Amino acid sequence: MRTCLLRQIARLLPLLLTLGSLGVQAQDLPATSSGSLASPPATLADALAQASARDPQAAQLNERLNQAQAGIDLARSLTPGPAAVSLNHLNDRLQQNQGRREWEVEVASPLWLPGQQGASQRHAERTLAELQARLALRQLELAGALREQWWQLAQARAARELAQQRLQTANDLAQSVQRRYQSGDVARVDANLAHAERLSAQAEALDADTALLQAQQAYTALTGMAPPPSLPPEPAPDPAPATLPGAASTDTAATELEAHPQWQALQRAVDLANSRLTLLDNSRRDAPELALRWTTQRGDALSPYDQAVGIKLTVPLASSDRVRQDSAGARAELAQADRELAQTRTRLAQALQSAQTELVTTRAQQALAAQRSALTADNLKLAQRAFDLGEQDLATLLRARSADHEARAWLTRQTFAYQAAVSHLQQAKGLLPTQP
Repeated sequence: MRTCLLRQIARLLPLLLTLGSLGVQAQDLPATSSGSLASPPATLADALAQASARDPQAAQLNERLNQAQAGIDLARSLTPGPAAVSLNHLNDRLQQNQGRREWEVEVASPLWLPGQQGASQRHAERTLAELQARLALRQLELAGALREQWWQLAQARAARELAQQRLQTANDLAQSVQRRYQSGDVARVDANLAHAERLSAQAEALDADTALLQAQQAYTALTGMAPPPSLPPEPAPDPAPATLPGAASTDTAATELEAHPQWQALQRAVDLANSRLTLLDNSRRDAPELALRWTTQRGDALSPYDQAVGIKLTVPLASSDRVRQDSAGARAELAQADRELAQTRTRLAQALQSAQTELVTTRAQQALAAQRSALTADNLKLAQRAFDLGEQDLATLLRARSADHEARAWLTRQTFAYQAAVSHLQQAKGLLPTQP
């Protein structure tokens, strides 16, 4: 330690002799600017950019990146802190007033402990890496929330469209049955059934309008923009048929998990805890201080001024209790980060398997729903023709209409469920929405 301190003294003496002040300057990162989009975002990627620009947590992390960069610059500086200048003056004017004068100027600067600067640089760099990983994780969290709102809005729009179609069909049917009732072709009970169907369709349309309004408000609260006219899906995974859990190789699955932003954020947290522990091990005492002193004094008015220059080295003693306390705290943080990282691997693997299964299931459900919708549509055509010819009553036609409406609604739900499953798989893989 003595040799290292002497080397630092030799490096600092020229600066101290010129009374130069040693400062630490921080470089500012380019400020990020966020402008509002002229039109509603057209894709998930555009909507994510808009949501990120107004997210408070993302803004805070961006600002903390500047702080981390300043910490790197500080760790690379010549000394761990700025120099200090002190001025001292003594005289006897209030006592004997014999002309005694004394001036003292001191310039002091802290010194790095052995190994402390390197540990400080590694800690600052890992702090920056940890913040960058947290920012990437926040982007993925925003993408997950946006994907949910995106497909809820798509479902609400489709449900409203189906409700409006049902209402239009019910209105046409009610008018047609009313004319036939007035002409005596159908009974009054059929007119009542047609009117009841129209009232039911109106109630469904009102519920669909309310659900759509709520979905639009939730989307606007997240992005700050009105929903786009169309909501395109994310590209389906390639190859098209999704594999069931366990089909991928272990190495590929491990690589995907380790590239996940959540895994990366926790890994950077482990690295940061390790670097903090190393820094504490190299900072078991306060920084030593090297000072240059210049004095000038005289004993009375007739004596000449005597000048002197001196050097002072202050080496604080280590505090074992404080070191033990700080080290215990750092080790606790490291243990927590290690355990969270181990648990995250299991959670991410389970989430990926669940998303893959969901994709396979929703694709199969969509195929079944398409077959059912084709059958009910054919039955509706037959029932409508038979009712127009007077071969079937209105109740049979209404049952066919209800079955067809339910089948088309199920097909719509399963179509959007499959598209949402694609987004869930992308989310489970830790991938952000991309431009098509």
